[in-house]
Amino acid sequence: MKTGVELIAEERQRQIDVEGYNDEHDKNHDVDTFVKAAISYSIVDLDEEKGGDYGYACWPWDETYWKPKGRLRNLVRAGALIAAAIDRLQKDNK
Repeated sequence: MKTGVELIAEERQRQIDVEGYNDEHDKNHDVDTFVKAAISYSIVDLDEEKGGDYGYACWPWDETYWKPKGRLRNLVRAGALIAAAIDRLQKDNK
């Protein structure tokens, strides 16, 4: 079984390789945008248990990009978005 760190790293690499969300793309978004997206995926499962829409309410991009899955997948995506935020922050502070 893969660790959480391994799953997050794989998802971040998939975002880069498959979705094209590389450094060039990511520089079009500020760090807070990635954090909001990560929060959205982090809380969507808690939110759905209560029948609300807090996860989506925080979503920073168009609704066509909002694609929550199961709890594990959502947390992995959230972790990868946090990794993207960290990468962006580090590049901004060079």
